[in-house]
Amino acid sequence: MLDGHLLIDAHLHAAAQPTLKLAWRQWASDFGDTGDLALAYRSDGYIDPAGFSALLAAQGVDRAFLLCEYSPKATGIQPIEDLLPITAHDADRFRIIANLNPHLHFPVVEEVQRQFDLGAVALKLHPVHGGFPADDRALYPAYELCRAAGRPVVLHCGTSTFPGSMNRYGDPSYLLDVLRDFPGLDVVLAHGGRGWWYDAAAFLALSNPNVWIELSGLPPARLPEYYRRSNFARLCRRFVFGTDWPGVPSIAGNARAVAALCPDEETVGLVLGGNARRIYLREDS
Repeated sequence: MLDGHLLIDAHLHAAAQPTLKLAWRQWASDFGDTGDLALAYRSDGYIDPAGFSALLAAQGVDRAFLLCEYSPKATGIQPIEDLLPITAHDADRFRIIANLNPHLHFPVVEEVQRQFDLGAVALKLHPVHGGFPADDRALYPAYELCRAAGRPVVLHCGTSTFPGSMNRYGDPSYLLDVLRDFPGLDVVLAHGGRGWWYDAAAFLALSNPNVWIELSGLPPARLPEYYRRSNFARLCRRFVFGTDWPGVPSIAGNARAVAALCPDEETVGLVLGGNARRIYLREDS
């Protein structure tokens, strides 16, 4: 708990650093907290599950959703199997989010189901790193599986500075056909339109009850500026807290800064944990 509120960080990268490209390791070093990294990682660059769990507990994180990634051109490959020792160590705190790359996985529905069977609570798609649009028809079987199973799709929505990124695919307008074709599918916009698409992301969230803005990688102090053309108090209720750890210096500090922007305590509870608890875990707050 953090200041009396359930805290769920919906976006963490518990990466096996030796398996990823230098650009990712440099990003973690440049933007992360060296003390946090020393606690969470062993000297060989692999996560220490006990140290990582202790770090998150100290930050007030009740549950943490860990991301894998299959993007060899941009960051490298972090298979979901890398995360299983972490969830095995602390099953109460940690959950996994699956990842799919249609250039690497076929049939896509079998790969998504395989990762769900390993414990994944959601599916992450990274068009910018994977080099595919969100409306690629090859993804449709995966969308239908998620819709039928009640699992959300987390979509990277915004720019990335990693070499090899294809930033045109960060445009949320690629979702328009998907939202039409899969009514009821929860879609979480990771990074909330970062770069050029804040207005478009906010419009989708405010006009569709199944679209959410996930705050990873966005400085809290700049959120009112990014979404200044929207009804910010109303949009806050569509927010899902996430940090993009290790690319932040303090999870608790980010959470408190986001909470300070919310119009009331009910909204704080939704943003810090209530929304994620319902969307990802299908639990009532």
